[in-house]
Order: sequence, then structure tokens, then C-alpha cells
Amino acid sequence: MNIYIKNKTKSINAILVLMVVFCQSCKMTTSEKDNKQALSKPNIIYILADDMGYGDLGSYGQKIIKTPVLDRMASEGIRFTEHYSGSTVCAPSRGVLMTGLNTAHAYIRGNFSIQEEGNLAIPENTITVAKLLNKGGYNTGVIGKWGLGGPKSVGGPNSQGFDYSFCYLDQRNAHEYYPNYLWENEEKYVLEKNANNQELQYSHDLFTGKALNFIKEHKESPFFLYLPYTIPHGKYQVPDDAPYTDLDMPQPIKNYAAMITRMDSDIGKIINQLKAYNIDENTIIIFSSDNGPTPNVNKYYDSNGPSKGFKRDLYEGGIKAPMIVRWPSNIKPGTTSNLVSDFSDFLPTACDIAGIETPKNIDGISFVNELQGKEQKEHDFLYWEFFKYNYGWKVGDDPKKRNAFESQALRMGKWKAVRQGIAKNPKARLELYDLTVDKGETNNVAKMYPEIVKKIEQLMHKTRFDVEYFVME
Repeated sequence: MNIYIKNKTKSINAILVLMVVFCQSCKMTTSEKDNKQALSKPNIIYILADDMGYGDLGSYGQKIIKTPVLDRMASEGIRFTEHYSGSTVCAPSRGVLMTGLNTAHAYIRGNFSIQEEGNLAIPENTITVAKLLNKGGYNTGVIGKWGLGGPKSVGGPNSQGFDYSFCYLDQRNAHEYYPNYLWENEEKYVLEKNANNQELQYSHDLFTGKALNFIKEHKESPFFLYLPYTIPHGKYQVPDDAPYTDLDMPQPIKNYAAMITRMDSDIGKIINQLKAYNIDENTIIIFSSDNGPTPNVNKYYDSNGPSKGFKRDLYEGGIKAPMIVRWPSNIKPGTTSNLVSDFSDFLPTACDIAGIETPKNIDGISFVNELQGKEQKEHDFLYWEFFKYNYGWKVGDDPKKRNAFESQALRMGKWKAVRQGIAKNPKARLELYDLTVDKGETNNVAKMYPEIVKKIEQLMHKTRFDVEYFVME
């Protein structure tokens, strides 16, 4: 562009004006670019069921309990058949999910309660997926059951990276679906309609309402919503309009099925809202369960599928978990994956999705490539250890030295090893199973493969003692 101006002063002024216009144009372009990048970051929703078995969904073989929404999610996305929870009970499993560390390295390794309301709190400077995503520009919210620290503690959700929280903070209180109060941003949220045992405010419905509101508030910017529902953990309570009244079963057992179907329907509401706001294509939804089912429901619904064991066991039935991932335009519909994975993989996966750096020294491996049909890095092995509830420890003890150490397990390729009863017998023998021919872990082949046993024992020892749990710098 050629500009000819006779007057020198006018010429200088004109140049200054052009410079200002050019700079403003650059600023606008940069701002627009930043907004476009922010909007392009996928929203992340992680939905967690509580005590729901691998076999409780139709897409995993369930014949009685109706789960049409989750089954449709599986047909529209990817269904994992070799996925594992972080532990066999609530708190440590959630700790693994939030930190990307297995229970050899994470701080929480059992359901340890304390005298005050709340559970044993994770340390203040713990690396969590919420902190990482929040720092990476995400609005973060947790709605449901927390279990990693009480109100105003260092382990509370608002101290661990969540902008918003609406929760049971103490998992002991989460056994009641008509509580007198919950916690919103770690302030007491009184449920007046539940006073005097009225049972008018069903906590699960409140969680769904808050989740829908969170999505509405943040629909125009990237968000991470962690939705750890308490369904279908006991008590088996559900409003009176529940289905399954015709089943010839005890009422609490019918309620278990009705609770899962209710949750399924509410997940449908979330998907419909994403579509209404035109953000469905840019939102990834992950669904799983925190540990295996309890025996009292399994005999009616075959909740653990072909597996041996239940909640509190490190056999497959205690830690095998369904995982369904839906991400329109990024996952080939109807995909099934046999990738061996666990809860520690969520943190690096979320970082990959968000385009932020994954911390070093974690146990998880991102499975984004598996979602998109690309070459996927696999684990050499997965490891679990389980500590008995509040046995032989006090706050401040080194997690590795607590004498409540009860059992440990390791999955290496087709091999699954379990050692149990360690608290009473530190030299308890290792059990070994070949999962390719023995999914029910019925045939202990440890004596037939001493070299495999030796290798696994070495891996267990190295994993447990060579690395301490990690915290933020």
C-alpha cells in the first residue's frame, strides 16, 4: 500500500495512526486466536459409579438391569474389556484416579477414616488431574462422592484443583441417599426437606441437577466435570417411582437395579444437554466404576460376570471395571478394546486431550491413541495393594510401614498374581493364574511356572519399595 503525504507533520501522524491500527488488529487477532484455541480444547466428563460390577451393564452381558444409555454410549464409542479400577475399595481407587499413581506410590491405600468428618486427606501438594487441567485453562468441578479429605482440609476438593464442588466429603455419610446435608465448596449445604427422616431430597438427583447446571455455566469455555455418583452403593435406596417391581427378589436388591437404571437415564440427560448446547462433538465422556460389586447383589445379577471375587478382593471380581468412552468424531463407533489399563491412566489421558504436559514419575499411560485407533503404548504390568480399614495405623504414619498391609496383586500380560493374608502371614505364597484360559482364577499354576512367580515377586518388591509417593514441586 503506497501513501503519499506532502506535509511532514501529517505524514508522521498518519504513520502513528497506522501503527496503532495495526497493533490493535494484531491484538484482536491474538485474542481471537486464544478464544479459538480455548474453545477447541475438548470438554472432559468422567462419570464414576460406586460398587457397580463389570457385568452390571447390558453391553457387558447384563440380562436383567436395563442400561440403554450406557449401552448406546458403547455402540457410539469404545468399550474396554480389560480395564481395572485403582483399588478394590472407594478411597484408594479414587486416589489413583486423581493422581495417576498406583497404590504402591499413592498416599491413600485403604479406606482410612479419621475422627473428624472426612477421610484421611491427601497431602496439600499432591499432583491431581484437577490441578493440572485447572492450570491448563479448564473450569473444574466435582459433584458426588469425594473421599480424599474433609471440609477445609488440605485434601478437600477445592484445595485439590476444583473450582466448584458439591459432595459427600466423608464417604461414611455417602451410604445415606437422603442426608441432612451435603457440602458445596466445602461449606455445609443443608437439605431441610430431609429433616426428621422425611426423605424428600434424593442426593443422586441433586448431583445430576448440579452437573447439568455446571455444564450450562461453562458451555462456552473448556471444562472438566468429575461426576462420582454414589449409585449403586448401599443403602439401596431409590424414590418410589422405581421400576423392577415385578422381580421376585428382596426389595433392596430390586432397588439396586433401579438405582443403576436411574443413573443411566441421568447420563442420557447430560448427553442431551451437550447436544442442545452444540458441544457434544467437542466433549469426551468416560464412564467406569470404582471397584467390584458386593456378594449380596451378585447372586441375583451376576454382577462380576465371569470373575472370581468381590469388593475388598484383589481377584478380578474386586478390581475389574467396565469402561466406556464416547467422543464423537474421534472414536470409531462400536469399537471394542482389550488394552490392559487402569485408573492411573486417566490423568495422562486427560493431559493429552487438553494439550498440556503430563507430569513425570506417574504410573499411568495415556490411552488417547487407543481411542483414535493409533499405535498404543502398553503397560509392562499393573500393580495393586490393599490395606485393611483403620487397622494398625495412625495419621502421619508412613504408608509403606502401616501393618495393615493385607493383599497385593499384579497383572503382567496374560498372568495375574495375587498374594493375600499378608497382615497375618508376611510370607504368604503367591497365587498365579493364566487369564487367557482361566478368567475365573480357579486354577493356581504357581508351582508350574516358578520362573514367572520369581519375576513377579521381584516386580512387586521393586514397585512397592523403590519409589515413594509423589507430590507437587
